[in-house]
Amino acid sequence: MSKKWTRDQMAARVARDIAEGMVVNLGIGLPTLVANHLPKEREVLLHSENGVLGMGPAPAPGEEDYDLINAGKQPVTLRPGGSFFHHADSFAMMRGGHLDLCVLGAFQVAANGDLANWHTGAADAIPAVGGAMDLAIGAKATWVMMEHLTKSGESKLVERCTYPLTGLACVSRVVTDLAVIDLTRDGARVIDIAEGLTFDDLQNVTAIPLINAL
Repeated sequence: MSKKWTRDQMAARVARDIAEGMVVNLGIGLPTLVANHLPKEREVLLHSENGVLGMGPAPAPGEEDYDLINAGKQPVTLRPGGSFFHHADSFAMMRGGHLDLCVLGAFQVAANGDLANWHTGAADAIPAVGGAMDLAIGAKATWVMMEHLTKSGESKLVERCTYPLTGLACVSRVVTDLAVIDLTRDGARVIDIAEGLTFDDLQNVTAIPLINAL
C-alpha cells in the first residue's frame, strides 16, 4: 500500500490533538518523535519514566548531552522549568493517575482496547515491558502509535490479541500510518485517513469492522 503517512506525519498527527496543559508520557520508539512536532507556544509537560518532567524536542546534531536522556536512552532537551527526580517518584506519578496521556507503541491492539506491546511470544524474542503496564493503566488516556500492518502484511488491529497482554481495555485511540481510529463502545471509528486512501481501502487491510466517521 503506497498511500501512507511517514513517521513524522504520524507524529505530527498525534501532536495535533495533544491539548494545552497536558502532562504526557511518550513511549519508546515511534512515540518519541511526537516531541519534535509539538508547537513551542503550546504548554505541554513531557514526562519520562526514568525521572524527567518538562522534556523538549530532540537536540540538534552535535548538541547532544548523554546525561540528559529519555527512557529509550535517546538524548533530549529540557524546557524552561523542567525537572529531574528519582525513578521511584516517576513511577508514583504514573501509578497515581497524574498523567493525562501516554502514547505507546504496540504489536497488537484489540477492538476492545486491549494492548499487547511487550512480547511477541516468540522463542527468540526479547521481552521488554519497561514501564508500559504502569503507563497503560495509570494514565488517564492511552493512545497507540504504530504501523497498521506487520512486515508480513497482517493487521495489527485485531479482534483479540494473540500476544501476551500489557493492559486490558486501556487504548482509546490508535494512530497508524494509514489512519486515526478511536476505539469506542460503539466500535472502531475512523476519524482521519491518509491522503489518497479510501475508507474501503482501509477496511480491506484491517481485521476488525470499522465505522466511517470521516
